[in-house]
Amino acid sequence: MTGDHQTLALLLFAGFVAITLAITTWVSRNRHGSAEEFYAGGRLFSPMENGFAIAGDYLSAASFLGISGLIALFGYDGLLYSVGFLVAWLIVLFLVAELVRNCGRFTLADVVASRMRERPVRIAAGTSSVTVSVLYLVAQMVGAGSLVALLLGGTSGVAQSWTVVGVGALMVIYVSLGGMRATTWIQIVKAVLLMCGAMALTVLVLVRFHGDFDQLLRTAADRSGHGERFLAPGLKYGGDWTARLDFISLGLALVLGTAGLPHILSRFYTVPTARAARRSVVWSVGLIGSFYLMTIVLGFGAAAIVGPEAVRGSNAAGNTAVPLLALDLGGGADSTGGTVLFAVVAAVAFATILAVVAGITLASSASVAHDLYASLRRRNAKPRSEVAVARAAASGIGVVAIGLGLLARDLNVAFLVGLAFAVAASANLPVLLYSLFWRNFTTRGAVWSVYGGLLPALALVLLSPVVSGGPNSLFPGVDFQYFPLENPGLVSIPLGFLAGWLGTVTSREPADEAKHAETEVRSLTGAGAA
Repeated sequence: MTGDHQTLALLLFAGFVAITLAITTWVSRNRHGSAEEFYAGGRLFSPMENGFAIAGDYLSAASFLGISGLIALFGYDGLLYSVGFLVAWLIVLFLVAELVRNCGRFTLADVVASRMRERPVRIAAGTSSVTVSVLYLVAQMVGAGSLVALLLGGTSGVAQSWTVVGVGALMVIYVSLGGMRATTWIQIVKAVLLMCGAMALTVLVLVRFHGDFDQLLRTAADRSGHGERFLAPGLKYGGDWTARLDFISLGLALVLGTAGLPHILSRFYTVPTARAARRSVVWSVGLIGSFYLMTIVLGFGAAAIVGPEAVRGSNAAGNTAVPLLALDLGGGADSTGGTVLFAVVAAVAFATILAVVAGITLASSASVAHDLYASLRRRNAKPRSEVAVARAAASGIGVVAIGLGLLARDLNVAFLVGLAFAVAASANLPVLLYSLFWRNFTTRGAVWSVYGGLLPALALVLLSPVVSGGPNSLFPGVDFQYFPLENPGLVSIPLGFLAGWLGTVTSREPADEAKHAETEVRSLTGAGAA
């Protein structure tokens, strides 16, 4: 791209950053400094506003950049990410949203600790929530690096590195100054921009093929080099039994992981009632479902118009497929239309990343302050001091996410998010479901459930092809790969449930049936909810 074209795109970037910083500054002047204001935005958002914010939180760089890139490279098998991400919301809608809103205040640990000994449960749940959040943040950092490197005319490692640092700094500013209210409005603005951008590209792709989706698929298959195999299962996950098991593992992680994501659970506390939480999910499912339908057109459109080789040549993991598609749809790299469309799409993708990292950072800093810090300093911690700790924690989490983002910058963002979902499904979902539905669940069961899913998931990732043993690994020069699957969910998710059951049946502490009855009534009726 020419210097003038780069300038236009960077100006759009700067415009969005300026708008979001203005929102953050405005909110910071009107905040009260209470924990409820910082963590939950005063619980003042309507179901529609919260539904848009949930969609903004959930539709991350993995959805916009990663899934489209995987479809462009692997056809049908890339499409499976869209299916998994969307189906997961049925579990959230029917099993989690209302019950979590009624039982908790700010974090996942609130739900579990309501009927257990607080300190060990909060420490375990807080540790797990921070771990999941950091893994999710890494994916967003990688997406930001790929995007801006392309904008600056190549795959410069220096550009990627400085972008990761810049995104990390911005997310700390958003969270520290504005809290949940600013983060929510940033996500609403981003959701509107993302839906409009995806809709415009989808229409342009369909117009290019005269509305004939069958012709689009046939052209994509022809350009892929794989023929009809591009449109059938197995190109990525069907080579052998290891690949097939990896697919099952990924599917389990995607479908079960959403209900355990800390930044999604925290959104249910920003509305006044459980009914509003359920209606928020209905709004978000409509928006998210519409978006994933459009990613199918964008992914196959990138394969048909740009070509998998060009996508892979720009970014080996496929993260730049949508920006390249926008460039071609607008008239090519040397045209004003192509440059404007590319710049708009790049700015929307950048907005996506900034909004999502703000939400994740807020959720993880809340876990540090409300669960870990408050458990260790409960008697001395006042609401204002807890909020101060949360702001400091945002900075520390930002530093960790920046470091890991620099390390993992060559991996596909949707794949990285799949790992975060696997850890969430292994460590957070079992303890959440047991706490809500099992009368005999005990404190030991809760602690074992969290660590019994978290530690195996992390260990299996470290021993998998993701980290070593292959040309696309984090450390390609060494080989300590002992676990053949790239996603640990198939093993670690059952272990999380098994550990919770084993800890409960071996515990000498009797289950508190009175507290369970109280939790059950509260979860189903909302009596006594915060």
